[in-house]
Amino acid sequence: MSSGKSGTYEASAYNHVPVKTAASDLPSRVIIVSDTRLYREGLALSLACVDRVIVVGVADAVASALTCIEEKNPDVALLDFAMHDALELPHAITAAQMQVKIVAFSVADKADEVCECAEAGIAGYVARNGSKDDLIAAVDSAVRGEVHCSPRVAASLFRRLATHVQTTRQRPPKAALTSREQDIVALIDRGLSNKEIARQLKISLPTVKNHVHNCR
Repeated sequence: MSSGKSGTYEASAYNHVPVKTAASDLPSRVIIVSDTRLYREGLALSLACVDRVIVVGVADAVASALTCIEEKNPDVALLDFAMHDALELPHAITAAQMQVKIVAFSVADKADEVCECAEAGIAGYVARNGSKDDLIAAVDSAVRGEVHCSPRVAASLFRRLATHVQTTRQRPPKAALTSREQDIVALIDRGLSNKEIARQLKISLPTVKNHVHNCR
């Protein structure tokens, strides 16, 4: 078991879980990441009774989780989203180009928190009132390359996506201003009228008006 010291992980206590020999029946290899020892140990013991998963390690911090992932090569990391730095793990995994999937548990049923998970690339979500079966289903989905979440969470994600599309839909950006147009914009900022700009730049008034129109 974990000693409870920061930055540690332990795997040997869970290696007794039997592994099936048929390739198609191999259980998913998981690690548990939580800074609460009771959660780590309790979840590991609970999953020890499940044939579809095998706990190969536990970690109490992001740094030790990365070490555990590198050494144990799990399929899925079960991440306690109540950790204050929980989102650092998916970002670090992406930066290191690790292939492990992340399933977050203890996720609040709030749109902002769910969307934070989605934006970080987390592959599954289990709410704070979720069951062990929910967690196992999320692991199975993550291994298949699917995203597991409740209908309520899915609705939150679709609403956020719709809002994002609406706010980012805009006309293509205009081409960069020419040097002459930049000069005219600078003179406009100084409060000069079109006639004054035409006199200062020694160009015709219609030409100034045309440049002003292009700058809009």
